[in-house]
Amino acid sequence: MQDSKKILVTGTAGFIGFHLAERLIKEGYEVCGLDVINDYYDINLKFARLKEHGVFIDKEVDCGNIIKSTKYPNYNFIRLDLADHDTIVNFMMVQKFDYVVSLAAQAGVRYSIDNPRAYTHSNIDGFLSVLEGARYSKVEHLIYASTSSVYGLNKEMPLSESQMTDRPMAFYAATKKANELFAHSYAHLFDLPTTGLRFFTVYGPWGRPDMALSLFAEAIMKDEPINVFNHGKMIRDFTYVDDIVESITRLIPMPAPPNQDGVPCQVFNIGNSAPVELMRYIEALEKALDKKAKKNLMDIQAGDVPATHADVSKLAEYVFFKPQTSVEVGVKRFVDWYLNSKNKISFN
Repeated sequence: MQDSKKILVTGTAGFIGFHLAERLIKEGYEVCGLDVINDYYDINLKFARLKEHGVFIDKEVDCGNIIKSTKYPNYNFIRLDLADHDTIVNFMMVQKFDYVVSLAAQAGVRYSIDNPRAYTHSNIDGFLSVLEGARYSKVEHLIYASTSSVYGLNKEMPLSESQMTDRPMAFYAATKKANELFAHSYAHLFDLPTTGLRFFTVYGPWGRPDMALSLFAEAIMKDEPINVFNHGKMIRDFTYVDDIVESITRLIPMPAPPNQDGVPCQVFNIGNSAPVELMRYIEALEKALDKKAKKNLMDIQAGDVPATHADVSKLAEYVFFKPQTSVEVGVKRFVDWYLNSKNKISFN
């Protein structure tokens, strides 16, 4: 149990943030969740996640007030937009968090093609607010979400943190690479320990409805065809959400040490390091649902990479853990949750 260490987790109405908040609450941290609750996907799922943590707010009200959980005495929530710079910085300075885990971001590779300004708002302006708040409140450790998409056109597998990441294929990836550069700058200028996490295709219960697993499950249950891109030959390092949470939980009390340049800044891959073809992922879903999918085999989409494979040796050496949940186990857990929840939560 932590001795009342205060931690801010942004994006707790989102997928990974929801799971991380749950874990940190049970670890004994004094947790504050923050989310703007935008409508990138159906907000009913976001409010359901908050409700699961005992947080009840008016859907029509942008509160700006700290709301206490009715379920956990060591959990509070506040609805704010990270891009509201002065409000965020002042809030962090008043609260004086020991640690910050910033998971809030505008996600989605393809959405960024048509809506780039949503990404500069959340991923650039919003992240700058977090950096400034962490700087002025002297946070012990800032952890933030990056993405495997920063590897872009790299074809050498497995992908390691030492590879170049200056050729992103999508604007989303470019904003996340910018986050890594901003974090390095603040670590150098203000001695702020920062740790970036390059997530590889995260999935699991309470997942986003725009992700493949939710889309596939919904279509299969309705006897509708699923779109299988790159004719099913996509290879992904599918990573179960509990493995992501375990990795972050271990990293929190381990601030980045000075690197070879004396800068307390580091970046880790967090992936399963056991990539599988998309067809095997679909087969695991078919087995868990006990129902075959109708498949539309299609060409690869703009902005997508054909394969990802994480080298997680750096993470394993640092925290003595690496993700290891197989897709068969992880997909089955998702389906168990999905079938139990589909009549209670909107998946639009």
